[in-house]
Amino acid sequence: QVQLVESGGGLVQAGGSLRLSCVASGRTFSSYAMGWFRQAPGKEREFTAAITWSGGSTSYADSVKGRFTISKDNAKKTVYLQMNSLKPEDTAVYYCAERASAFGPYNYWGQGTQVTVSS
Repeated sequence: QVQLVESGGGLVQAGGSLRLSCVASGRTFSSYAMGWFRQAPGKEREFTAAITWSGGSTSYADSVKGRFTISKDNAKKTVYLQMNSLKPEDTAVYYCAERASAFGPYNYWGQGTQVTVSS
């Protein structure tokens, strides 16, 4: 079992920044990568960014490239999502998730943190 706890969401004006954190605990020794996903009202959950624990390889959705940065602190078992130049369309509940292999599913999810960007 892996437990994930997100924090850092809030209300921000368009153009502003927020940094989300996700702390992992439990069976993290076999974790391969962490991802951030988001779900806006009335929409399906979508991939935002991901990072591997070993090597720190990253990937991003086109909609956030150049504005969001995912990073990690292995010692703290924490993954971050730095969000800059926020837009109203970034408003969503943001979830972190864990996958145990490169091609496996994301099996564990946090409870989510709300990000609201006002225009």
